[in-house]
Amino acid sequence: MRAIEISKPGGPEVLVAATRDKPAPGGTEILVRVAAAGVNRPDCLQRQGAYPPPEGASDIPGLEIAGEVVAVGDAVSRFKPGDKVCALVPGGGYAEYCAVDETNALPAPNGLTLMEAAALPETYFTVWHNVFQRGGLKAGESFLVHGGTSGIGTTAIQLAKAFGARVFATAGSEAKCEAMRALGADLSINYKETDFVEAVKQETGGNGVNLILDMVGGDYISRNYKAASVDGRIVQIAFLNGRKAEADFSLLMTKRLTHTGSTLRARSVAFKAQIADELRHQVWPLLNERKVLPVMDSIFPLEQAAAAHQRMEDGEHIGKIVLDAG
Repeated sequence: MRAIEISKPGGPEVLVAATRDKPAPGGTEILVRVAAAGVNRPDCLQRQGAYPPPEGASDIPGLEIAGEVVAVGDAVSRFKPGDKVCALVPGGGYAEYCAVDETNALPAPNGLTLMEAAALPETYFTVWHNVFQRGGLKAGESFLVHGGTSGIGTTAIQLAKAFGARVFATAGSEAKCEAMRALGADLSINYKETDFVEAVKQETGGNGVNLILDMVGGDYISRNYKAASVDGRIVQIAFLNGRKAEADFSLLMTKRLTHTGSTLRARSVAFKAQIADELRHQVWPLLNERKVLPVMDSIFPLEQAAAAHQRMEDGEHIGKIVLDAG
């Protein structure tokens, strides 16, 4: 099969086309003929040598796919050949075929193309776990997401709004702020022009926000503590501005803050299956009814994975970047 390999740690140019053996599904695995694979920030980190695949996972990059089931293991009960699915995978997405446990796959939503379905798993699994399970967001609460036009950000805005939260989001240009407003953000903050701490304090009558989803890190950590409400929660999912920071930890005590974080790739099949089950029942109906949708930035042929990575690292994208493996 065709696949994309990382020839050595480095820039986008180290992604090269290769030929690999087609995987064979066993047990509860399904084999998917990949129509499209989503591009995510962890793929870039893996390419740079900073995020190795977990033990047993393919060294081929790619954490989310969509396509058609072409074969199944002898213990599969949920899917059959011909079914259209999307799936969260621990690696191996940038290829013509990918095997995945059936519990980590979901039906491609009604009315979405497979290109759009490939933009769902990594962001929806991540947002559901970190915003709703770990972060405990409830209707009527206020929610701030940094990087509001990333794949994670566009998903978080829509889902938080759909479940009744008041949504604030940050981005670095007026065009991106307009895009966030169009997705339902109640307040879009251009962080290059406005201090997000002051903006959310003003909008909340000085109270701050109940929940913050942060992928920036660095000096945002101390600022998040200031922007959070009493009993506020902060969930850390990345460190684009650095993983070390100085912060006034007295705020952690006086505001009774909870600062937590997670990674998803290395979690067990069973853990991801539990997230998939909740998504199937609580979020997939919204997708089927087109009440929430993936925001598509661009589609690149599989062999142009390097250009797709460059697009992501340039930081101008709004929504998801996808590879067409057809």
